[in-house]
Amino acid sequence: MHIDISKATLADLKPILRLQKECYQTEAEIYNDYDIPPLLQDLKALEEEFAQITILKAEIRGELVGSVRGYIDNETAHIGKLIVAPDFQNRGIGRLLIGAIESTLAGCQQFELFTGSLSSKNLYLYSKLGYQEFYRQEASNHLTMIFLRKPNTNERTQILL
Repeated sequence: MHIDISKATLADLKPILRLQKECYQTEAEIYNDYDIPPLLQDLKALEEEFAQITILKAEIRGELVGSVRGYIDNETAHIGKLIVAPDFQNRGIGRLLIGAIESTLAGCQQFELFTGSLSSKNLYLYSKLGYQEFYRQEASNHLTMIFLRKPNTNERTQILL
């Protein structure tokens, strides 16, 4: 199975949004909350986001199977909305997308992302990829967000003579 990972284009946004809404149904079920931001985002908001951040897509034989987003702010790369189509999960696509966004945003000192405390599959993946919890935030009575980070060990080191 060959997976192509590339930067998304404006034409990719509608299918990415459709996949996002499909994928986040699982998260909504876990927390019994269907008003989470990824389910409420519309195409206009995604287009505005696209103008400011990097969005990558994963395709198999031209079929969209995943996506991830990120941007750098104050030496920290913020990674978010990692999605993989349900029929393609547990095949390493999420791991590849995280690696690709880390490479794309390599000009930083560290990477950060977050997920809900009950999202055990996400937490397991991020832990395997070297992310460690550094902060928890109560988002509501039934939702605690866990923030994770890891240093950018691939950062180019400048040697000053």
